[in-house]
Amino acid sequence: MAFQLKEDYGSLWKNENKSKDNQPDYTGKINIGGTVMSLGAWKNTTDGGKTYLSIKLSEVQEQKSSPSDGDAF
Repeated sequence: MAFQLKEDYGSLWKNENKSKDNQPDYTGKINIGGTVMSLGAWKNTTDGGKTYLSIKLSEVQEQKSSPSDGDAF
């Protein structure tokens, strides 16, 4: 059975493909009222030394696929 997000729950995973500082440290998805959204989280530290996550919620971006051989343009 494939992984399914329960309504009003989300998951974050360490971003193993991070290649730039502005990319999130963690990525994932959340299901809000039946709508799946993307999550991004950045690990930060306050001036006082406390660690926290800054989180961004956005619409799911469809992945671009390249046409395979034989596809009409």
